[in-house]
Amino acid sequence: MPDEGPRTLQVRLLGRVPYQEALTFQEELVQARRAQEIPDQLLLLEHPHVITLGTSSQEEHLLLSAEDLKARGIDLYDVGRGGDITYHGPGQLVGYPILDLNPDRKDLHRYLRDLEDVLMGALDQFGISSGREEGLTGVWVPQGKLAALGVRVSSGWITSHGFALNVDPELQYFSSIIPCGIQDRPVTSMASLLGRSITLEEVTPMVVQSFERVFGRKASVV
Repeated sequence: MPDEGPRTLQVRLLGRVPYQEALTFQEELVQARRAQEIPDQLLLLEHPHVITLGTSSQEEHLLLSAEDLKARGIDLYDVGRGGDITYHGPGQLVGYPILDLNPDRKDLHRYLRDLEDVLMGALDQFGISSGREEGLTGVWVPQGKLAALGVRVSSGWITSHGFALNVDPELQYFSSIIPCGIQDRPVTSMASLLGRSITLEEVTPMVVQSFERVFGRKASVV
């Protein structure tokens, strides 16, 4: 059988998208991917201020009341991804891969490590040395957590949800929660580490290139 080459990855650069709108779009793409109507997808975007609760979230990890959240303009969603509580907001690059892990990548642990590799590879391009913390997901530097992961793998091994990389968000918003339920480690950003402002537009191409390398896909922006 001839080598068919790398699988296609359609990359969608969506800008700032309300959380519910992105959630609905993901669900539509998951169905289309399961039906083999579309190739693998990577949605790259940012959200308005929102807190999301994963399947392992605990009530005490949310530090604000519903009234406080409303006053600060922060939405709240309980969603079907793995992981604990997470904040998303402007200046954070959110990635939602909609991938078919068949036939040879049907391993959730490997998938999480692959996503971490994608982000660490992109960070390397900015001179940021990052790594893992034993027993935890995400991407870490000595100053704290730089990226969070929370994924869902549905029937047929189709992925959704994904990762959030702190490029240059307003870090004070993380004080609304105990991020990922980890009390003793701070959250940091690329901007804090680099000592300068940095945009999502600078970071996005590096994430796409790293995603191509780690997952063996050929990306095209649609």
